[in-house]
Amino acid sequence: MDGIAVKARKIVDFYVDGFRNMTIGRRLWAIILIKVALLFLVFKLFFFPNILEENYDNDEDRARAVAEQLSTR
Repeated sequence: MDGIAVKARKIVDFYVDGFRNMTIGRRLWAIILIKVALLFLVFKLFFFPNILEENYDNDEDRARAVAEQLSTR
């Protein structure tokens, strides 16, 4: 069991040291993370609207609508 822990620790240390010593890579990772966050935001706003909140006034009506949809299929 100790051999696995030592190998895992070496792998973790390898990646931690690699990320710590990056220069240009940090900027690239920052750009990638910003792009991913913006994509999720755009998808959430435009492609996945909250239809239940728009069409029903309270949680009871929303729950009833979901139950009806699930039981009719």
